[in-house]
Amino acid sequence: MGGYLDFAVSAAQEAGLFLKNNLHKRHSVQYKGEINIVTDEDRKSEEMILNRITREFPGHDILSEESAARESGAEFRWIVDPLDGTTNYAHGFPVFCVSIALQQNGGTIIGCIYNPMLDEMFTVEAGSGAFLNGEKIRVSSVSDFSKSFLATGFPYDLRTNRNNNINYFIALAKRTLAIRRAGSAALDLAYTAAGRFDGFWELKLHPWDTAAGLLMVKEAGGKVSEISGREYTLDSDSIAASNGLIHSELIGQLSGIDPFEKIF
Repeated sequence: MGGYLDFAVSAAQEAGLFLKNNLHKRHSVQYKGEINIVTDEDRKSEEMILNRITREFPGHDILSEESAARESGAEFRWIVDPLDGTTNYAHGFPVFCVSIALQQNGGTIIGCIYNPMLDEMFTVEAGSGAFLNGEKIRVSSVSDFSKSFLATGFPYDLRTNRNNNINYFIALAKRTLAIRRAGSAALDLAYTAAGRFDGFWELKLHPWDTAAGLLMVKEAGGKVSEISGREYTLDSDSIAASNGLIHSELIGQLSGIDPFEKIF
């Protein structure tokens, strides 16, 4: 698997450097939804990565955010987010990443998440642990939920669907040390794996948001589930990831909240 990981790292670094070099240029922004945007840089980053995959592994399937899926039933499938944190990027806010994962027969075997602004490369290989720039990482040791430092995000239908994470956020903000909403789910998962966050939850994510980070948290000693506590899959409509020590309470708190209750 090392060859696949080396390839993913190289592709993520190339795309990440392109994004970094173009961060402060004027961006052409299109809307995929009311608050869901895409830039030319998203598409160029994706083109760079997908062209490399196609040249090197022409028989592999590909699932990527901005292009139609290539699904032939192949043994291997790449899952690519060419720019996670597009809204940040479009506004010159330097919190974004490139995320690449590879599945074999439906199970994720390697992944990388690259933050080019800090030159931080998070990598993972099934059964071999998770790493940051070559150094092994572990989840945090915080066990007191009231002292936990969490991350979350909000879905793109925030304005039109009451199941929008607002109720969860308000409730947990009162019961934890602090919550951050940085705008990149892939980085939130990588930071949970590295012990920077004690936990993370979010609704309505996509496989390209979580494929690499999911394996990363698990290999770093953490736990991942749906917010209901059920097993998380890439098709799940919610995710809760943690250091494992606070997971039961995180799930207990989230599952006890009515997401549709009118609070203001």
